[in-house]
Amino acid sequence: MDSTSAREQALAAAREQALDAAEELFYARGIQTVGMDDIRGASGVSLKRLYQLFPAKELLVEAYLERRDVRWRQRLAEYVDGYEEPGRRILAVFEWLGQWFAEPGFRGCAWINSYGELGATSPRVVAQVRGHKGAFKDYLGGLVAAAGLPGVLTDQLFLLAEGAMVTAGITRSTEPAEQAGEAARVLVETQRRQGLSGGNRSQGTGGAS
Repeated sequence: MDSTSAREQALAAAREQALDAAEELFYARGIQTVGMDDIRGASGVSLKRLYQLFPAKELLVEAYLERRDVRWRQRLAEYVDGYEEPGRRILAVFEWLGQWFAEPGFRGCAWINSYGELGATSPRVVAQVRGHKGAFKDYLGGLVAAAGLPGVLTDQLFLLAEGAMVTAGITRSTEPAEQAGEAARVLVETQRRQGLSGGNRSQGTGGAS
């Protein structure tokens, strides 16, 4: 291994160590209460190396949210992919939220929390939050389309999920996921009935003409 490759590997390892520490501290304590000295102490990465990797704390926050986004959406998709029936896959989203809310270290939605702290001052954080929430909404939209349900349901499901996240973050309870899941089930069943009724009316009209 040449010296360049060794240096690149060392930087990559230090970056992961720094991000591991940042994720744990930012999520548990909040971004603004955690300084780069705290990251240094928790990660074992020197301040010189930290600032070499992330010249500004905002860049570290951005990288933390970006990496967490990939993991969060992957975990959700893996759970939902355990089901085949399209309508059931929609409800699986809320089941997975309940499992997430039940985790010992759950402290609410990292993106909502970050927006609350830095949304007014950090365009980079705002971009990460909007990107994450947009991707989640698009994912729900794909599930709705695969179930043959109207697109308007996507917005309703998205608001149910986001409301559950906020409420669970405050109450430290899984009940918001259960309540939102029940509301989602009612919405899905209502849309299905309306779709069937509309189809029957169309067929009836066609037969009468």
